Amino acid sequence: MNKLQAYWRLMRADRPIGTYLLAWPTIWALLIAGDGEPSLKLFTLFMLGTFFMRSAGCVINDFADRNLDGHVSRTRQRPIPAGEVTAAEALAVFTGLLFAAFIVVLQLNTETVMLAFLAVGIAALYPFCKRWTHLPQVVLGVAFSFGILMAFTSQQSDQWFIAGVLFVTNLIWTVMYDTEYAMADRDDDINIGIRSTAILFGRYDRAVIGLLQILTVLLLSYVAWLFNWSWPLLLSLVVIVVLFGYQQQLIKEREPARCFQAFLHNHYVGMTFALGLAWHYWFL
Repeated sequence: MNKLQAYWRLMRADRPIGTYLLAWPTIWALLIAGDGEPSLKLFTLFMLGTFFMRSAGCVINDFADRNLDGHVSRTRQRPIPAGEVTAAEALAVFTGLLFAAFIVVLQLNTETVMLAFLAVGIAALYPFCKRWTHLPQVVLGVAFSFGILMAFTSQQSDQWFIAGVLFVTNLIWTVMYDTEYAMADRDDDINIGIRSTAILFGRYDRAVIGLLQILTVLLLSYVAWLFNWSWPLLLSLVVIVVLFGYQQQLIKEREPARCFQAFLHNHYVGMTFALGLAWHYWFL
């Protein structure tokens, strides 16, 4: 039982924030591509795939960082550095999660399956990017945005322009919130040689995050414009602006705990726009 609990924590299933952040933009895309009526089967398959892929990403990340996490205050109690899970066991869990995700994606059409393989390759590359580039957050943003494209291909939607807008929006938003995440570990990352956008931006980190927040809002506003400024979407944009403002307050002093809190807070950003879309389709 202790070993199973360690595997559960290795997958970060006890901390579902990553699943939320991966799921919300996918839900945006499922709603838009399905004109507000994606099938329950399709929705269930995508949510299962989101859980399996996020979990697999966490496992391969911890495997890649197995010799580094013990030197970072926030991660030294993770299962591998704590000695609860071996590297071989981590690879076995990773393989099992990929197999589960593969079974799920096989229920979808060929085009979506091909996109899924590409997404897996990028997601597996992400943990290793922090060794040679200060932009691993961009790679994560690309990986986290493939669910959007898959939502459109799985429903054979031809709305590729709005799919592209959502892809770019989510890429920018992901870089923003993962920079907040990296700010929480910046001092430790510098000491052990890990690279990130938080280190790259340096003292301009808050300004760049603010710029990325503005771009995210502008792109989501463009989506609202495509929906003729539907009032639920306008309301969701107002709430998102307030949420981003609150995040700026959280990271103002660059305190690691509050930067991590700002990262967690993005769950509500994704949820707010999803609720706006759902209200637009279901109640107007």
